[in-house]
Amino acid sequence: MSTEIRLVAEISGRGAYRFGPFHLDVRERRLSRGCDVIPLRLKVFDTLRLLVENAGRLVTKQELLDAVWPETTVEENNLSHNVSVLRKALEDRATGQQYIETVPRVGYRFVAPVEAGVRPGIPTAPSAEQARQEIRYCTTGDGVRLAYATTGNGPPLVKASNWLTHLDFEWGSPIWRHWYAALSLHHRLVRYDERGNGMSQRDVADVSFETWVRDLETVVDATGLDRFPLLGISRGGPIAIAYAVKHPERVTHLVLYGAFAVGVNHYGTPEQIEARRAFTSLVRLGWGLNNPAFCKTFTCRFLPEATPEHEKWFDELQRVSTSPENAARLMDRDGDIDVRPLLSQVRTPTLVIHCDHDHAVVPERGRLLAASIPGARYVSLPSANHLMLEEEPAWSLFLEELGLFLNW
Repeated sequence: MSTEIRLVAEISGRGAYRFGPFHLDVRERRLSRGCDVIPLRLKVFDTLRLLVENAGRLVTKQELLDAVWPETTVEENNLSHNVSVLRKALEDRATGQQYIETVPRVGYRFVAPVEAGVRPGIPTAPSAEQARQEIRYCTTGDGVRLAYATTGNGPPLVKASNWLTHLDFEWGSPIWRHWYAALSLHHRLVRYDERGNGMSQRDVADVSFETWVRDLETVVDATGLDRFPLLGISRGGPIAIAYAVKHPERVTHLVLYGAFAVGVNHYGTPEQIEARRAFTSLVRLGWGLNNPAFCKTFTCRFLPEATPEHEKWFDELQRVSTSPENAARLMDRDGDIDVRPLLSQVRTPTLVIHCDHDHAVVPERGRLLAASIPGARYVSLPSANHLMLEEEPAWSLFLEELGLFLNW
């Protein structure tokens, strides 16, 4: 990287900019137009950032290649592709405004006026378009009422249910809203509350891994989907694996985030199993009581890097999601999960993503999945949280990897 471009990047690297109807927030790695967030892959975003930070100056191709791919040798067509994607993202047919000028065989120049130091003030909740969440109900073969929600208008993406959800409450939460906003930009996202939890029927007699898989089948059938990618987060991972093996003709891509193949009852030491039982008992006794000690213990397990806002929301989720008995009951069933015999049978292209300091599901669980599923790709992200927060650098890396896998 040249001295000049390095200096500009260091001075402006955490800034915010406005040009035309667009806002670029470097710290949050976000490009937006009004209330709409425009998704950009990691390298495409870096290309735009460097052009905007050097607005008005001709930036040579070599400077951009060195800055965007600092430790990798790539061909110029990678850069050309990034610029092409940016021109499409910034296209303004109403005004005909041009943003990026090509100087043949030399480089590129950002030609639109840029105002620096302007925070976009983007709402962190989903935009009005994304917020049109449609909640419907379906009934399983054993008569359990399930709530499911759809958002977005793109090709379908199904999320298998994980422990502790509430379709309505989590939609605007600081822990989940960036997940659903980003996924709904590219897909018609389908998610649901499992039995005994959230907006689904809570007084249910049968709760087991087999019923969780059948619940997913019921929701997919109710939405009328044929083929779709399937996302399994945490305990949703083994559910998604079982579904993909049972219905290989329907699942086009399998994404396993923070997931595991086997519960602690099958691999844990006596001490680990006893600790799990103690935590389950703590859940049964302290759930939803607004006890600061319990809340801190519970939140730190899943979100050790949470802010007070995240902690407050996570504590409130306890109260609205389910009863203490159901919460403990669902945790008990987690320990019995074992889909290890199914892993070698997965024929769906699979991406395994895991945070490298996850306390709730240790990274070794994710590595086991990737090593046992034929052809699976493993990605490690720099985070200690079980669920990535929007402010983390790992979040943009996650979107980059997911976009590459799902061909955004």
